[in-house]
Amino acid sequence: MAYKDLHEFIAVLESAGELRRIREPVSPILEITQITDRVVKKEGPALLFENVSGYDMPVLTNAFGSYHRLQMALGDELDKIAQRLDNLLKMTGMIPTGFIEKLKAIPRLAEFNSFIPKIVRSGSCQEVIKEDFSLESLPVLKCWPGDGGRFITLPIVFTRDPQTGARNAGMYRLQVYDRRTTGMHWHLHKDGAENFRRHKLAQSRMEAAVAIGTDPAVIYAATAPLPHGVDELLFAGFLRREPVELVRCKTVDLEVPAGADIILEGYVDMEELRLEGPFGDHTGYYSLADYYPVFHVTCLTHRRDAVYPATIVGRPPMEDCYLGKATERIFLPLIRWQVPEIVDMNLPLEGVFHNCAIVSIKKTYPGQARKVMYALWGLGQMMFTKMIIVVEHTVNVHDLSEVIWRVFNNIDAGRDLVIVQGPLDALDHSSPNLHYGAKLGIDATRKWPSEGHPRPWPEDISMSEDIVRLVEEKWPRLGLD
Repeated sequence: MAYKDLHEFIAVLESAGELRRIREPVSPILEITQITDRVVKKEGPALLFENVSGYDMPVLTNAFGSYHRLQMALGDELDKIAQRLDNLLKMTGMIPTGFIEKLKAIPRLAEFNSFIPKIVRSGSCQEVIKEDFSLESLPVLKCWPGDGGRFITLPIVFTRDPQTGARNAGMYRLQVYDRRTTGMHWHLHKDGAENFRRHKLAQSRMEAAVAIGTDPAVIYAATAPLPHGVDELLFAGFLRREPVELVRCKTVDLEVPAGADIILEGYVDMEELRLEGPFGDHTGYYSLADYYPVFHVTCLTHRRDAVYPATIVGRPPMEDCYLGKATERIFLPLIRWQVPEIVDMNLPLEGVFHNCAIVSIKKTYPGQARKVMYALWGLGQMMFTKMIIVVEHTVNVHDLSEVIWRVFNNIDAGRDLVIVQGPLDALDHSSPNLHYGAKLGIDATRKWPSEGHPRPWPEDISMSEDIVRLVEEKWPRLGLD
């Protein structure tokens, strides 16, 4: 389902009993976080705070905080979206050589082209235009007691590559410093940071625009680990099955989603750095304060009935865990295309998606588990994965009890542990060095003589199938339920 905007999504959530309106006065300083955290931990509904102390604008939290709401947001089951992506990869991976094959490819290429964003003349995001404004008029949350200030936690930041003109839409938190400036917290490895470096090298002005409150597919697409150069809004169109409508900004040469609730227009200073943070992050720890570029806001536009959406991150499980699980399922076909022996993958919530990956493989030759580890560490944002556990294809990677049983019983520490050095996520506080450190691979597959294990490997204990069927038939009469 393609939602026109965030408001349509809110209406659908409410009609499905997936949203609660909170009319009691609440403060954006810590209180909304505490309420939301309790609700998330109980797998509760989305929350619309209609009476935020000191503000006229309501605040939406936990909109994606369950598998059901996430699938409502993206319009389909995650595995079906993954299958569509797999079909698209097969389509683009084919090279039609003959006339008939080219004719067959035309409708599929036309479908792909229908996802391309389109420019429209006007949008609700510009119903109110303010060049005389203060960011302090927005109900920006301070989430945790140790935070360095208030942070915009669900912003979609639009920038351009000065060399190619290609658009990037990334989600980088913004600490509000004062009436007109915020931090721009893009990590070293992000496309926004690369655009910043290229602007600095070209000595060109770096314009930026921030959309707050969009169609949920656009929100998710801004978080997705797309290959470099792939337009996030094109991917959002793929998810929606309809193109994203864009309007041109009023003061910068960028386009933004026409149905967004709030737009911040401005520029990122090429020289100025300010201390940003600390921030209670999705690892469950505070990310440390550091110096980041500064975003200067020169114009604010918004809907007349704007809603301010926010996400609360902290010790998992939190709302962002569900967004991460969407990435795990949707992008599994892309990983399989590059590492075809992978059967399934689990990024456990406790590993906050860059600390642990569990993969099952169809093992056909010695050393294959190590090959898979090295391949994954070479794939995009998988390079940050601090621990990779490889198990046989018969293991359910989503059953952590089974995985732990296999790891505890199947490894010889001297043979089956792989330690490598490489890039790490900026939020990894355990590494002595920022951005760089050690990563661990664990080969929990059954070992072959050709892998240095001459002893017989025991079989799993399991009951005979005929006895299982016999007991299943007798079970209702045994009085054990």
